[in-house]
Amino acid sequence: RPPDASCIRCLPQSLLHGKSGRFSSGCFCAGSGSGTTTTIHTHPRPYSAPVPPCFSLVVGNGGAFKRSLLLSALSYLGFETYQVISQAALVRAAATVFRVEEILEQADYLYESGETEKLYQLLTQYKESEDAELLWRLARASRDIAQLSGTSEEEKKLLVYEALEYAKRALEKNESSFAAHKWYAICISDVGDYEGIKAKIANAYTIKEHFEKAIELNPKDATSIHLMGIWCYTFAEMPWYQRRMANVLFAAPPSSTYEEALGYFHRAEQVDPNFYSKNLLLLGKTYLKLHNKKLAVFWLMKAKDHPAHTEEDKQVQTEAAQLLTGFSDKS
Repeated sequence: RPPDASCIRCLPQSLLHGKSGRFSSGCFCAGSGSGTTTTIHTHPRPYSAPVPPCFSLVVGNGGAFKRSLLLSALSYLGFETYQVISQAALVRAAATVFRVEEILEQADYLYESGETEKLYQLLTQYKESEDAELLWRLARASRDIAQLSGTSEEEKKLLVYEALEYAKRALEKNESSFAAHKWYAICISDVGDYEGIKAKIANAYTIKEHFEKAIELNPKDATSIHLMGIWCYTFAEMPWYQRRMANVLFAAPPSSTYEEALGYFHRAEQVDPNFYSKNLLLLGKTYLKLHNKKLAVFWLMKAKDHPAHTEEDKQVQTEAAQLLTGFSDKS
């Protein structure tokens, strides 16, 4: 049969006899011999041997030929090993990707179901992950646990800083993730509650930058737009003494207006109507600040009637009802 050119023991006849372009009818595999004598025999294919016996082949200048053949064999074995390792790495990578996608699917289901504690328990198993999508979800879950009414103040503080660390790692792993930018900004804002007014004002620049980046990366994400509205609302209603402190501490302190905040809240509602009870509440509160009672009542009613899926939704319902009651008392 024709020799197998892929076999490292099949050598061109030219190597043995100085002829070119032809093979013998069998494999030129090394047998035993001396001088210029070569034993020729065939072998079944496929043949695989960890170390082929070709190295004992002696033809003419035995030392040079053996060195050449050894290098060829090692090169082939190196390529074979590379292929095996590469294929194994691809299999492992594919399995890892599949596993992460499965975890994310479970996490999103639990989040949509309002299973805050189960979600946190699931994701904390993978807190050493290098996956940005998993890490920002873990930051969100940590923050959600911190906001539960049953969480102590001490635990809440730990969870807030924990959430920031996860969000920071998510951003480091993928700067193109709009969600990583969004949750990093949210977590920085939360941490500011424990670090004083000076730190909170200083962090405002960073927070705004990351919210704007999140909107740039995904202009259809209503939550990022809503959060930019909160940023504007917060600085529009900043008390005079804090504003004065900001003017002393910073050359150009952050500032905004209720009109600017209202624009973001409406934009978020246009992107995804009724997506978030707090956006409805803040539309009502912003109209109150602008002395538009009619539209304030309209949006506060929507906030009060919005289905409560989370602890925050319940808090929104309560606040909206209290504000509406205040209107009734004044009437």
